[in-house]
Amino acid sequence: MRSIWNGAISFGLVSIPIKLVNATESHSISFRQIHTEDGGRIRYRKFCELEDREVTQGEIGKGYEDADGSIIPITDEDLSSLPIPTAKTIEIVAFVPADRIDPLQMDAAYYLQASGAPAAKPYTLLREALKRSNKVAIAKFALRGRERLGMLRVVGDAIAMHGLLWPDEVRAPEGVAPDTNVTVRDKELDLADALMETLGEVDLADLRDEYREAVEEVIAAKAAGEALPQAPEPAAGGKVLDLMAALENSVRAARESRGEEAGEHAEVKSLPQRKTARAAPKETGGKKSASTAKKTAAKKTTASAKKSTAKSGQGAKKTASKSTAKKTPAKKSASRKRSA
Repeated sequence: MRSIWNGAISFGLVSIPIKLVNATESHSISFRQIHTEDGGRIRYRKFCELEDREVTQGEIGKGYEDADGSIIPITDEDLSSLPIPTAKTIEIVAFVPADRIDPLQMDAAYYLQASGAPAAKPYTLLREALKRSNKVAIAKFALRGRERLGMLRVVGDAIAMHGLLWPDEVRAPEGVAPDTNVTVRDKELDLADALMETLGEVDLADLRDEYREAVEEVIAAKAAGEALPQAPEPAAGGKVLDLMAALENSVRAARESRGEEAGEHAEVKSLPQRKTARAAPKETGGKKSASTAKKTAAKKTTASAKKSTAKSGQGAKKTASKSTAKKTPAKKSASRKRSA
């Protein structure tokens, strides 16, 4: 990996030469600006407003615009000689528990690579010290023209550094939360817990950028002159009027998607809809007795005789005569065996 900064980690009196490399990369699809009439590329040219001519990259520098509009030129040499110790050093200032760091402060991530063989021993020492302490290191460093905060932690066998925003760069969440009084019932919390347990955990490695994949399909189809893939029909939405019903349906859908039976709702036994769902098997009791009656011919005859008797007297007489006719030969054969 190409380094973007060379310097050293200052760990007390120990100096560890390192290289800073990006720990992340973007896979997003970028587009070019084009002229819609002919497809020509749109390019930006840089002009000097005093000379009214295009200038090259080598002629472009930095300048600070003062309050009165005047420009104060600032060179790279001016910035490289700043009177701060972190110009070329990642200075560790403290070690704190990881939960002390607010995730809102997290910024870009980097890997700290040991620079050369002499850096291997102190690099390993710092890595093992971080492991054993279960803490992270807070450091200050200068990058791209300004001083920043960093958090050093162990990732595998390497040391990673997350850039941190300064505390005054994180906005307070004023006016974000609802300003109305809302009461959440225990049953609603129980359903929310049930939904969270049903959704469970996920391996982040299994997640993928479906939007990027869809854009790639569109690009491939247009390049091949094929029809563009059609978007699925949006689900029919409705206004959610009953939060309990919405949570309940969410739990049911999540369990069905995981192959679990829809009737398994241990966390929501007290809900009226669950009681109605449990009462349903009682209505199917006749089906169970009917399926059991099919196994034995005698039970089937008796059950049909009882049903026909309840429905009409004439049917009962016919059924009784048929069953009597079937039973009579059996009795005669039994009497013959006894006489013999």
